[in-house]
Amino acid sequence: MKTATFEENLELTKGYIERLMDKDVTLEESIELYQKAQDVIAQAQKMLEEAKLKVDEIKKDRSGVDR
Repeated sequence: MKTATFEENLELTKGYIERLMDKDVTLEESIELYQKAQDVIAQAQKMLEEAKLKVDEIKKDRSGVDR
């Protein structure tokens, strides 16, 4: 199974939010959508943290100093 990109995760989250705003969504569906959105957000957050670590490592390699 292919891991979604950060951008794909953002689009998924937007879709879940739009669906949650639909007045015809049942409570049970809302809970399921909310859980799915939280999972996708957690994946995106992890990607951001990994990207920050990479940028910090690049800065460190370039400057020779840990910033």
